[in-house]
Amino acid sequence: MSSPYHKEEHSTPERVDDLMLRDDDPESTSEEHNRTASSVRDIASRIPESLSAIGRDISRTIEKAISAKDDYVVAVKVSPEAQDKLEALVQAGVFRSRAEAAGFLIEEGIKTQSALFERVRQKLAEIERLRAELRGLIADKMV
Repeated sequence: MSSPYHKEEHSTPERVDDLMLRDDDPESTSEEHNRTASSVRDIASRIPESLSAIGRDISRTIEKAISAKDDYVVAVKVSPEAQDKLEALVQAGVFRSRAEAAGFLIEEGIKTQSALFERVRQKLAEIERLRAELRGLIADKMV
């Protein structure tokens, strides 16, 4: 029973990480312990290899984007948040400049929105057809 003078103490249970191997667990056998430890070591040993593969993939993608030398320079206003993200990519050594980072992200955005750009292309073709039709009408009136 609690009173203002004797508060109940709430004890929080000890947090146990799934990867922690407890030596004082009476239910686990030495064989289970060794098998679990071996599995954890196997997984941990593969982490650097996986990270290297991811790094190589990212580097290849970035190199491909950078090697496709830009022929155009475009001035773009970006939000402070976007500026911070571009700067983070430069600081991390992923890109040499914010311009390279922005160019890469623009290219990736264009690829992602390919359906939109196809629709825009179709509409532009339709607009050009209508302009040609109007020019033909005016040319007929001038004759």
